[in-house]
Amino acid sequence: MLMKYDLVVIGAGPAGMGAAIIAASHGARVALVDENPVPGGKLRGQIYKEPKSGWWIGEKIARNMENKIKQLGVPCFLECEVWGIYPKWKVMLNNGEQLESDFVLIATGAAEKAIPIPGWTKPGVMAIGAAQVLANIQRVKPGNRVAIIGLDVLSLTIAYDLKMAGVDVVGIYLPPLNAFSSDKSNPLKMIAYLSSLSHLAPNPMLKLLGKIGQKESVQKLGVNYYPPFGMRVWGIPLHLRKAVVEITGNDIVEEIEIATVDRNGQLGRKQEKRISVDCVCISGGLLPLVELASAAGCECVHIEELGGLIPLYNDQLETTQSGVFVAGNSTGIEGAKVAMAQGELVGTVISDQIGLVKDGPELIKKAKEKVSLERKNAVIKFHPGLENGREKLERLSRISEVNHY
Repeated sequence: MLMKYDLVVIGAGPAGMGAAIIAASHGARVALVDENPVPGGKLRGQIYKEPKSGWWIGEKIARNMENKIKQLGVPCFLECEVWGIYPKWKVMLNNGEQLESDFVLIATGAAEKAIPIPGWTKPGVMAIGAAQVLANIQRVKPGNRVAIIGLDVLSLTIAYDLKMAGVDVVGIYLPPLNAFSSDKSNPLKMIAYLSSLSHLAPNPMLKLLGKIGQKESVQKLGVNYYPPFGMRVWGIPLHLRKAVVEITGNDIVEEIEIATVDRNGQLGRKQEKRISVDCVCISGGLLPLVELASAAGCECVHIEELGGLIPLYNDQLETTQSGVFVAGNSTGIEGAKVAMAQGELVGTVISDQIGLVKDGPELIKKAKEKVSLERKNAVIKFHPGLENGREKLERLSRISEVNHY
């Protein structure tokens, strides 16, 4: 069955819902598609404390946005997957429905990167995001004694979530050095990464150490003399000189085997140690989901500082395919507040192009300013080189426009 809309939004996370609310508020006929049974995406599992404004509770925000979407009468195609996008533009769903529109927003978010480790296929091993869903959305402990492998904003945040849920987090460890672990297995790189997060430190002493640690000479000194028993963050041992080299157990996870590594991540000569656990969470970072954008013919480029492969897009978030827009983690890995602001920008731009708003240029200008403000005020930044990544993107987008015309 073919149904026509002004805008089809693929992905009901913060970016998709933000766009749907703005466009529908201006009178656009909007359809929202998501593979999950309820809107919200990973926003529903986000709980963290901001230094100035208090607790950020994603579940509450997602619920408010969902209620707004219902009030606006936006049809939601939930538990549906998009099988294809064809000009101009037909969105094919796995339930046989066909949604036709001049405008499509791809807000499909991100996926977690895998880091293969011996024993990682055993029951009880999961991606760190799965532990977040279990603890924060399903209210189920992923385990009683949990080890976390991989150091980044996601693993630190979820480690704290698990601790608040009553889980014994035995420690955060490095992954073993291999082709998939990259900088995550390098203690020197990780201590530099931690120093960029000094503003998030839970106490003044760690904040001060983080700021001091931004100097390269101090980073090298810190790695060389990092405590063998780790440093505690929120009471959780953080190990920068120990890597999990194997996950063991007969039928399920029972133990992890850890080994000391040198400042570059190479295994040392010290004897390995085994620690009893019943769950292991692996955090390899996030990468944008761009399959649908690629299927629609959008030109994509690899920019490591933004998370990997992303579609080229202009300052209004329109891709190289006219009428196809992107927002949220599809544009590069950033936080939910930036994603929502991007969605609102797309909703405003499309409403203007349809002819539903007065003073469209002024509204678009304000929406762009909100995106910039949310980026500036972002508490959590997933990649330290985010600004450099966006500069690369803008340069490549300009080159693409010149070549196109």
